[in-house]
Amino acid sequence: MEAETAQKLKQMLGVTIDRIEEQEGEIVVYVPKNQIAKAIGSNGSVVRAAELVLNKKLSIKESGG
Repeated sequence: MEAETAQKLKQMLGVTIDRIEEQEGEIVVYVPKNQIAKAIGSNGSVVRAAELVLNKKLSIKESGG
């Protein structure tokens, strides 16, 4: 994953990102459990906006540990 894309994600989601994986045209972002709701946004608004900017599907998941 490009560092520029990772930086954009961090700015758009506004949360701590533990890990980012790219899987078959989809970006999976792992964030701490207590920050998942903020990363997703109200009714998924943050995720949808990030998907439009990046032109890829985005999934937010809880990081392990």
